[in-house]
Parts: sequence; C-alpha cells; structure tokens
Amino acid sequence: MKKLIEEIKVLIKKFCTKEVILYAIFGVLTTVINWGTFAILTKSFANLDKNVANAIAIIVAVLVAYITNKDLVFHSEAKGFNEKFKEFWKFIAGRAFTMVLEFGLDALLFLIPVVSASNFWQMAVKMVVTVIVIILNFFISKFFAFKKSK
Repeated sequence: MKKLIEEIKVLIKKFCTKEVILYAIFGVLTTVINWGTFAILTKSFANLDKNVANAIAIIVAVLVAYITNKDLVFHSEAKGFNEKFKEFWKFIAGRAFTMVLEFGLDALLFLIPVVSASNFWQMAVKMVVTVIVIILNFFISKFFAFKKSK
C-alpha cells in the first residue's frame, strides 16, 4: 500500500505542474466568462437570438483563453506583429479543430442507441468528450500555438 501511495505522489508531481494548474484555473475562468457573457446578453437584450448570444460568448471566451494562455500559462516568446499574428491564428485553428472534433464525436456517439435513449449516457458522453477536448487544447496550445523557440 505504501508503494502505491508513493507511485501516486510521483504521478501527481509529474502531471500537476504549475503550467497545468494555471491552465485549469484559467480554463474555469474562461468558462465562467463564457456563461456570464451569455447570461448578460440574453438578459440585457431580450430580442437577441440565443445562437448569436452564444456565438458572442464563445468568441469572448476564446479571446480571454488566448490572452491568459499566451501571457500567464505558456509565456509566449513571440516577437513582432508577424509572429504574434501567426501564433494567434494557430491558437484559433487549434480551437476550431477541437470544436469540430467535439461536435463530431458527440454526434457520432449520440448515434449509439443506449446513449441516444438516455439523458444520463448523453451527459456522460458529453463529459468524456469535453475532457478529451480540454486535454487536446492543452497540448495544441503548448506544442503548436505557443511553441517555445529552440
């Protein structure tokens, strides 16, 4: 039992780095901003289409995620307009990729009869796919969008 506890401690130290913790904190903040923006828009502008409000909320959240990831999580080393512009579009492309992947996985998995017949399994699938997307977004940001110079 002691050996198992030590192995778990080693795994936690290996994966719970400052970068991962900051990514999680700012991910929660980004989610709150997304939901908050949507709530404010739908309450303040009763005639605003819900899909438009959702699109605005997502755009605001992704911009916040970009800024926090760039400056506070991955500490971007991009210099000059061209490098920063390229980095921004890599980030956006990564998020677009995972959004399409999330939509596709959800749609595919919701075709499974047991999933489509049960709210419980639909939420379970949605949660698993969301975790996959979060992990992919971390690695896309770390190794593609905000890649450190050698």
